[in-house]
Amino acid sequence: MKHILVPIGISPDAHQTLQYAVDFAEQFDSRVYVMEVFNVSVGAGKSLANVTKKVAESGKERLKEVIDKIDAKGVNITIATYNGSIVDGLKDIDKELGIDLIIMAPRSNDVTEEFYLGYTSGKIIKQTDIPTLIVPKGHVMTPPKTILTAFKSGILKRNRILYPLLEIKKKFGSTVNLLLVKTPGYSDDDLRINTALMDASSQITMTEAPTTYLGVLERFESQQPDMLCVFRRKRGFFKKLWEKNTIQKSEFSARVPVLVLSVKKD
Repeated sequence: MKHILVPIGISPDAHQTLQYAVDFAEQFDSRVYVMEVFNVSVGAGKSLANVTKKVAESGKERLKEVIDKIDAKGVNITIATYNGSIVDGLKDIDKELGIDLIIMAPRSNDVTEEFYLGYTSGKIIKQTDIPTLIVPKGHVMTPPKTILTAFKSGILKRNRILYPLLEIKKKFGSTVNLLLVKTPGYSDDDLRINTALMDASSQITMTEAPTTYLGVLERFESQQPDMLCVFRRKRGFFKKLWEKNTIQKSEFSARVPVLVLSVKKD
């Protein structure tokens, strides 16, 4: 896990997420990239190149201000700005460098806030295949003792999908518990769990529920994990995100970091 990317939005608490990312990166000897995206379009008579340069420089200065608020702990932090959409920017950086993990915050921890993921963070989960760690704002990085990995199908296209989970488990000595949620319409094939996932786990529980999320809710309190791991797939845990680019807290919320792994079988 050498390259970790942190998208920096306009939140005044952005430095908290960056501090978590730096604390996390320190454990893996990773490089951290902080990224700000902007969109520049100009009218007649103006130079796109000049305007883009000025906006990019302004963005870099703002990112430097965020970096100045944290303890870098010797971690190499690189600033990246991108003119265009967040998804295109992430894909371009991933193509150039190979991003192993995105670390970002949900929209808000406030119980009165309607959305868990806003438009931008929702697009990142919906439209990229890069593993992502969603960290509650203000959450201090501590080694996860227990990781609850929830899914409704044990089939994986490739074992490398599990790499972030396996690296975290190895680094911190975490216990991985599996939760297979049998949802309506499940098949016998769904109950066959990938051998690499089985080998990484200490315990497996099966339950039945209308959705994977509801299955997690039923087991969350009894297991009290330090981290939740789920899979990004079109009809999976973040099902609602495939209908829109936001997700309400009534649909999903978590008070622990959530590791979202890449696409499984659809």
